[in-house]
Amino acid sequence: MLKNSTNLMFIIMLILSTFICISSNSWLGVWIGLEMNLLSFIPLMNNNFNSLSNEASLKYFLIQAIASILLLFLICINFINWNFFSMMYFNNIYLIFINFTLLLKMGAAPFHFWFPSVMDNMNWMNNFILMTWQKINPFICLSYYINMKFILVISMFSILIGSLGGINSSSFRKIMAFSSISHIGWMLMSLTFSESNFMFYFIFYSLISFSMLINLNLLQLNNFNQMLNNSINSMTKISIFIVLLSMGGLPPFLGFFPKWIIIESMINMNMYIYILIMIMMTLFTLFFYLRLSFTLIIINNFQMYWKYKINYPQIISYINYFSMMFFPMILLLFML
Repeated sequence: MLKNSTNLMFIIMLILSTFICISSNSWLGVWIGLEMNLLSFIPLMNNNFNSLSNEASLKYFLIQAIASILLLFLICINFINWNFFSMMYFNNIYLIFINFTLLLKMGAAPFHFWFPSVMDNMNWMNNFILMTWQKINPFICLSYYINMKFILVISMFSILIGSLGGINSSSFRKIMAFSSISHIGWMLMSLTFSESNFMFYFIFYSLISFSMLINLNLLQLNNFNQMLNNSINSMTKISIFIVLLSMGGLPPFLGFFPKWIIIESMINMNMYIYILIMIMMTLFTLFFYLRLSFTLIIINNFQMYWKYKINYPQIISYINYFSMMFFPMILLLFML
C-alpha cells in the first residue's frame, strides 16, 4: 500500500483529518474532519483487481454518508434554535441522537450491521485501519457529548453481540470484526470513566490487533480450515497462539491488563451487575479464540514435498512474544 504514492497521499490526509477533527473547537470543524477522513479512506479501500473491495467501499460510503448527514442536520438545528434544546428533556434526546450518529460511524452494536460485511471484503491492511484508526474520530467526538445511560446500554449490547457473533463464524475477517465490536463495548465503558482509561485501552488494543493481523496477512489465513495447513512451523504456531489468547484477554497476557483496569474502576463505582455480564461475555470470546488456538497447536507439523516456505520476519515473532511478556513487566513496576 505504501509503495503507491497516491495511497501514501491518502494516508497522510487520513492522519491530518484526524488531527483536524480532534483539535477543532466547533462541531462544524468536527464534521469537516470526519468528511475528510471518509474521503481519504474510500480510495484506500478500492481495488481494481477485487470487486468485493469495491462493494465494501460502497457500503462503507453509504453508511458513513448517512451518519454524516444526520450529524450535520443536528449541528444546524443546534445553531438555529439552541433555546429549544435548553430544556432537560429535549437536551437528552439531542444528546442521544448525536451519540447515535457517532456510534453508527464506529460500528457499535446494535448499529453494527454493516461492519462484518465490510471487514469481510477488504484486505488486512485496510481492516487494521478500520479497526483502529477509524475509531479515533468517533470516540473523541463522543467524549464531548456523551449520554452516560445510553452509552452503558450500547456498551452492553456491543459486548454481547461481539462475543456471541463470532462463535459460528469461519472467516477470520468476520471473527476479527465481531472481536472489534466486543472491544468497542469495553472502550465505551472505559470512556464513561475517563479519557485516559480509553486511550490506555485503545493503545493496547491497537498493538495486539496489529500483531494479529500481520500474522494473518503473512500466512495468508482467511478461513478456519486453513489453520490445518502443515506448512506453518511450530514456533510460528506458538507465537500466533500467544496473540490469540492475548486478543481474548486471558491473563497473564497483555490483553487482560486494560480490561483489569476497567473492571477495577467499575468495582469502585459498585457496578457489579455490569461486571458480571462483561466477564461472562468475555468467556464466550475466549471460547472461539481457544478453539482456533487448540486447532492450530494440536495439528502436527510434517514435511511435504510440495511444502512452500513462508517468509516470516523475525520482528513479527518478537512482537508476538511482547504480547505475553509486557504484562508481567508492568506488574513488577506496580509492585516496586
